[in-house]
Amino acid sequence: MTSRNLRLRRLRRATSALPGRKRGAQPKVVALGGGMGLSASLASLRRITGDLTAVVTVADDGGSSGRLREELGVLPPGDLRKALAALCGDDDWGQTWARVIQHRFQSKGDLHEHAVGNLLIVALWEQLGDHVQALDLVGKLLGAHGRVLPMSAVPLELQALVRGHDPARPDDVDTVRGQATVALTPGEVQSVHLVPHDPPAVPEAVAAVLDADWVVLGPGSWFSSVIPHLLVPELLDALVETKARKVLSLNLAPQPGETDGFSPQRHLEVLGRHAPKLALDVVLADEAAVPDRESLADAAKRLGAAVELAPVASPDGVPIHDPELLAAAYDRIFRMHGRIGPWR
Repeated sequence: MTSRNLRLRRLRRATSALPGRKRGAQPKVVALGGGMGLSASLASLRRITGDLTAVVTVADDGGSSGRLREELGVLPPGDLRKALAALCGDDDWGQTWARVIQHRFQSKGDLHEHAVGNLLIVALWEQLGDHVQALDLVGKLLGAHGRVLPMSAVPLELQALVRGHDPARPDDVDTVRGQATVALTPGEVQSVHLVPHDPPAVPEAVAAVLDADWVVLGPGSWFSSVIPHLLVPELLDALVETKARKVLSLNLAPQPGETDGFSPQRHLEVLGRHAPKLALDVVLADEAAVPDRESLADAAKRLGAAVELAPVASPDGVPIHDPELLAAAYDRIFRMHGRIGPWR
C-alpha cells in the first residue's frame, strides 16, 4: 500500500470517529474552487447551511498574490482572501470586514495594489507558522459563516499544454507556465498539470471532503480554478471515495482565453479527461446558457450525473451568478437528490 493510501486511510478512520450529527442538523457542504467563481458559490451556500468549508486553489501567481509569493515564498493568499470575504455575513460587521480585507492600496510605492486581506493572512502565517490555524483566526475575526482551507500547503505552479498560444504558430502546442498566463492565453488549452506533480493535500481539506454530505465543484475558471483540485492526488482520492454527493456548477458563459468557444458539454468532457475515475451526481446549469440540452445530458450521464437546469444568472444580463437564485438552486438539489445526514 502506498504512503498516500495509508494517509487517506488514517484520515478516513479519524473522520468516521467524529461525533454523529444530531437530527435536524444542516448539511455539511464542501465547496472547491478559486477566484470569483468560488466566491459566488460561497455567497450562496452560506445562506442555506451553517456547516460550510471552502477548499481553495493555491496556484495563483499574478497581482498582489504573485508579488507576495515571489518575495516571501508563501502560498498565494488572494483566492483565500476572496473566499473569506464571500463568507462574511450581511450585517454591518460582516460587510465592513469584507470591504476592509478586499481593499487595495493605491500609491506610487511598493504597497500599490496590495490587498489588505492578503497582508493580514501572510502576517498571521508568519506569526503562527500554521496555514490552517491562521485562516481559522482570520475567519473568526471576520465572523465568517464557514471555514476556508488551502487545497495544498505548498505553492503550486499551473502549467498547460496550449495549441496556438503563439498566434504566429497556430498549430503548435506549447507548454504555458503560470496561472495568470494560462487564464489569458489566446490559444486552446489542451490539458493542465501542477508542479510539483504530486503535491500534498492539506489534511483538513481531505478530512472535510470525506466527512461531507455534499461537495460542490465550480463555477469558476475551468482550467485554473476548477480542475486543479483534481490534480492533487490525495484530494482526488478523497473525492472519488467520499460518500458525499457531488454537484458540478457550470459557468454561465465561456471564459475568453481559457474556454473560448466551449459548449457546456465540452466543459464536462474536459473535466472527465483530467479525472476519469471521478463520478458526479448532479450538473447544475443556467437554463438560458444551454443551447443543446440533449448533448449536455449525454455528457453528464457519462459522468454518472443528472442535469438540473435553473435560472441562476443575475437578472441584469451580466454573466454572473445571482446569490439568492443560486442558493435556491443548491437548496433544491440538496433536498431532491438524496441526503447522507438527517438534516431538515
